[in-house]
Amino acid sequence: MATHPPSVFRRTLSSIFKIGLYAAIVGLIALAVAVGIAMSSLPTYQELVRRDDLGQMIRVRGADGTVLVTLGPSFGEWLPYDQIPQIMADAMVAVEDRRFRYHPGVDPVGIVRGLRVSATEGGRVRGVSTITQQLARNIFLTNKRSYGRKLREAVLALAIEGRFSKNQILELYLNRVYFGGGAYGIDAASRRFFGHSADNLSLSEAAIIAGLVKAPSNYSPTADAEAARDRASVVIDLMRRNGDISAEEAASAEPAEVKLVPTPKQNSVRYFTDWVLPQLDTLIDETVEPIEVYTTLDLDMQRAADQAINANTPRGAQGALVSLDRDGAVRAMVGGRDYVDSLYNRATQAQRQPGSAFKLFVYLSALESGYTPTTTVQDAPIRINGWSPRNNNRSYSGAVSLRQAFAQSLNTVSARIGEDVGFSTVADMAQRMGITTPVNTHPSMVLGTSDVRLLDMTRAFASVSQKGVAVVPYGIVRVTTPKGELLYQHASKEPRVLVAPWVAAYMTDLLQSAVLTGTGRAANIGRPVAGKTGTTSSNKDGWFIGFSSGLTTGVWMGRDDARPLPGLQGGTSPARAFQSFMSKAVANRPVENFDTNVPAPDWQLETEEDPFGVNPDEFLTNPDGSAVRGPDGQPLRRAPPEISREEREAIEGGPPSEGYTQEWPAEQVDRTRAPPPPRDPPPPRRQPNTVPPPQTNQPRPPGFD
Repeated sequence: MATHPPSVFRRTLSSIFKIGLYAAIVGLIALAVAVGIAMSSLPTYQELVRRDDLGQMIRVRGADGTVLVTLGPSFGEWLPYDQIPQIMADAMVAVEDRRFRYHPGVDPVGIVRGLRVSATEGGRVRGVSTITQQLARNIFLTNKRSYGRKLREAVLALAIEGRFSKNQILELYLNRVYFGGGAYGIDAASRRFFGHSADNLSLSEAAIIAGLVKAPSNYSPTADAEAARDRASVVIDLMRRNGDISAEEAASAEPAEVKLVPTPKQNSVRYFTDWVLPQLDTLIDETVEPIEVYTTLDLDMQRAADQAINANTPRGAQGALVSLDRDGAVRAMVGGRDYVDSLYNRATQAQRQPGSAFKLFVYLSALESGYTPTTTVQDAPIRINGWSPRNNNRSYSGAVSLRQAFAQSLNTVSARIGEDVGFSTVADMAQRMGITTPVNTHPSMVLGTSDVRLLDMTRAFASVSQKGVAVVPYGIVRVTTPKGELLYQHASKEPRVLVAPWVAAYMTDLLQSAVLTGTGRAANIGRPVAGKTGTTSSNKDGWFIGFSSGLTTGVWMGRDDARPLPGLQGGTSPARAFQSFMSKAVANRPVENFDTNVPAPDWQLETEEDPFGVNPDEFLTNPDGSAVRGPDGQPLRRAPPEISREEREAIEGGPPSEGYTQEWPAEQVDRTRAPPPPRDPPPPRRQPNTVPPPQTNQPRPPGFD
């Protein structure tokens, strides 16, 4: 039988088949080579378990353990596959890749289905990425949509399937995938949204987490709780159809009943967290693993501080508040009226003139030099190197006690004291007490013309509250890993005495008078309070700083551009904000009376018997017992007998201190106080912190409050 040669069609078809077969073989070989190369370059499983490529997660907690803010990616614990609840694994497979256990990393059935849906409904191919492909994209690629990326994604997925087991792939996926709200991995998501670990998830909770992968921003409980619960119902229905759960289990699940953890308020607390977190660089070395930072912030006090500042700060102005406990723990910090509007922390960064609040250092210097609260001083016009300060009320009271002068914030008295004790002495006192900004020594400095920070000023007042012992502000109590391993623990430092207890007691007496009878009356909270107002020229700044029941709080108000604010004085809005905050902050603390009766040092007390045998306080008397009076009518005291230098040195135990001289010009001598004893020279002035403020403040005239 004769054979006919193949037709042209059959020859063409055969050629196409052969070419296609050869191309397929070449393509498979190329794919195998690409997969082999990818497999050889894949990190080890142990390297993939580390998530340092995503950054460090930092969770900041308040004094009661409440989460204040979570920064960076949130990881939670890495859960090995055998610790992952089966219900969580089933939920994820059901919603993301139901043929996960059967395909080699790329799902041909899914691709065909995606092509069919795209052809019938239009648009791009959807729903063809397997769990393995998603893992490859999350770890090694970007979300940029292109055919080249999809090809690389497929090659990597095949390589991952060839390198790791299905359980390992699912473990990597569930511990690394992003679930929204900053949470990477199911444990971080569970802690973020439900407040507990992922090792004991309920069906509804697992369904909510599994439903987030498709669109974390849309379905996140923090963005739309209702959408998250609706999506969970879809996941539960898919699990029922896949046979992962029974119809009864599906019916009994109630995603709407799942309690979600509220999102922490990230407004004013961020002023505090922005202040404490940079300190971690000096406290711990860990920069990769997640950490838990436990702080001193009291959320109730923080809310009270926020309310006090927003309710009392004048319109168009900014306000700041910081409150320190007796050990220096920062309990509240508000750096402005709204963190969202302004990140600038006026409690720790702003440098402003303190006005009369600076008189704390003037009067501390006076008390240390021998003044007492009852010392008589002159409230009268004074001129120092061409500078003539005036009082706020434009009047003068003549002879007044130191207590009255401080309570009424008399500027002429502060100037007189500064001239007496020395302006450099006042500057040294300010820096000794914790002022870190430069302090000038011009005569007007006694009225607060040197810029300071609110935190520094509050620290100084807190040290007076603690009987002259230094108070160092701190905000971090301890730092741990999520498993509880301690990385840092705050430890109290050795007490450092800044001024003698009796000086602090006298100063507390003066500060209490300022609240009871002086410019700070608006700060009274119905229990012992000590504090001081401050107002700068043209009412540009208003301050009130005070303490009660172991808590010291400083308040500042003003405009960022340092323009005048009519009516702003330390005794008005700042004092009212202090009163509003402190009345709540100390409500549960016991009432503490101030110890203002600390004994003065021996050199200020009159001795009962003179070592030379004569009582210096004994007056000369007439035979009838009356006092012998001099030409000025004053009683005359009995003079000590003449003794030799050798006898005096034998009695006193040695020659006088070298280099010590004390001169008291007659016109400046106040007979109601004794001259001070020899003292060690003041401590060297510390180098000031020269961090510049955000705005340029031109030198301003002295304040008057």
